[in-house]
Amino acid sequence: MPGCARPANRAGTPADGAARRYRYGSDPSQFADLYLPSPASQPGVVVIIHGGYWRSTYGADLGEPLARDLADRGYACWNLEYRRVGNGGGWPGTFEDIGAGIDLLAEAAARHGLDLTAVTALGHSAGGHLAVWAAGRDGLPADAPGAGPAAVPLTAVVSQSGVLNLAQAHDLNLSNGAVEALLGASPADEPDRYRWADPMTAVPLPVPVYALHGEEDTTVPLSQSESYVAAAARAGSAAELLPIPGDHFAMITPGTEAWERVVAAVDRAATTRQGSAG
Repeated sequence: MPGCARPANRAGTPADGAARRYRYGSDPSQFADLYLPSPASQPGVVVIIHGGYWRSTYGADLGEPLARDLADRGYACWNLEYRRVGNGGGWPGTFEDIGAGIDLLAEAAARHGLDLTAVTALGHSAGGHLAVWAAGRDGLPADAPGAGPAAVPLTAVVSQSGVLNLAQAHDLNLSNGAVEALLGASPADEPDRYRWADPMTAVPLPVPVYALHGEEDTTVPLSQSESYVAAAARAGSAAELLPIPGDHFAMITPGTEAWERVVAAVDRAATTRQGSAG
């Protein structure tokens, strides 16, 4: 948990009536917006984690169209904001926030009667990294930021062109040193940070990972998803590489074929979990 005490939640409803806001800390970026499903059915809960190479330039507004679309399809959506590099995030704040923000979902679920037996983390770009990282929190050492046991265990991850190989991303200098900015040091100077933060070192995970990647993506190279899925397969994890049409942003644009492929993966994740639970 972040070092500050969590203020009381008012579960306020914005003017458009679409979302209820919950806070897990006093920082303006420590919140999640809950979008309740429009149909009566609830195939599962989706935790949405936005990207932007972990920088404060981008925010949870990127996840709003996804949350609205999925809520219209029957999913309860938890659009999670967190501190990023440039506004108090990075190491360890970003990781503490993701853990605390997902755990807060338990409170919202109790208040609104949500079924948490199928909880999929849907993360785009840097959010894909954080989603896969969050699925391995229980395996982190006790002194690592965001370490479990998780109050809300994830049951699947859908990664949308995720940054899933931090060592490689650092070596490639993706987005002008974004990985080193996130972790605040080089791998040589802080090897533990890279080991605890890199999805490559957390395999095998106890949940399936669907790694979607845009066929025309020039922002995050396909090798990020390819190398992760290969490592997961060698370790015995359930992981699948799913190339989809479009660039880096088509998959977070409802109405595109790429987004429909994302929805299909979310449906698969929910159905698989429900089938195994039954």
